[in-house]
Order: sequence, then structure tokens, then C-alpha cells
Amino acid sequence: MASIFEATAGSLVGPTGGGTVTQATSKATAVTLNAESGQITLDDAALAAAAEVTFQVNNDKITATDVVVVNHGSAGTAGSYLVQANSIAAGSFKVTVANVSAGSLGEAIVVNYVALKGASS
Repeated sequence: MASIFEATAGSLVGPTGGGTVTQATSKATAVTLNAESGQITLDDAALAAAAEVTFQVNNDKITATDVVVVNHGSAGTAGSYLVQANSIAAGSFKVTVANVSAGSLGEAIVVNYVALKGASS
């Protein structure tokens, strides 16, 4: 990853390698994606209004001190989901997706993430 001091105008700073994975079975099903950044397509199972679900991302690049940033990248109803990374540990992190709309949604949304290297212990 380039340092902030090596960044040039018009260029993004961050991991250059990424990957994709599609969740199977349900929105609570764990996935494995061993990349510093990536896209996770969630299962299209319904998520009730005001409900949330958490799933694990197994990733051998992650350490307990890293910072993982996630967002609702595409697909589905914009503004209807809140997405958060949590429970960051060596080899995995969890993603919680909340439906903040007034109705049940059965959409295969795409979640983007990037892992930023944290301080070593």
C-alpha cells in the first residue's frame, strides 16, 4: 500500500488487491475472502423492518489491531441499510447489517470493505 506521502492527485490510497464472494444460504452465513479489500454479495433472504443480522468474514489478512471499514456498496434499496464492521480478531471480522426501512427487504445487497493495517502490539 502506498503511503499517504506517495499519493498523487486523482489516485486513491489503499490496498490494490481485492476479491469477491457471494454468501450462500442466509444473511447470517459466514464467508471467506482472504483479501485486504473486497465485495461481499449477501444472500437475498428477507430482513424484516428494524431487524439486523451479523455474519462472519474469515480473512487470513486480518489481525486484531486492524481497522475494517464497510459500506453498502450497491444493489438493493439505497438508504435502507446500515452496515458496520465489528468483532475484529486475528483471521476474521464480523459485519452487522441493519434494515432501517419501514418494510421487510429481500435484496442481495453488495457490501464493500477495506482493511487498514492497525498498530502492532
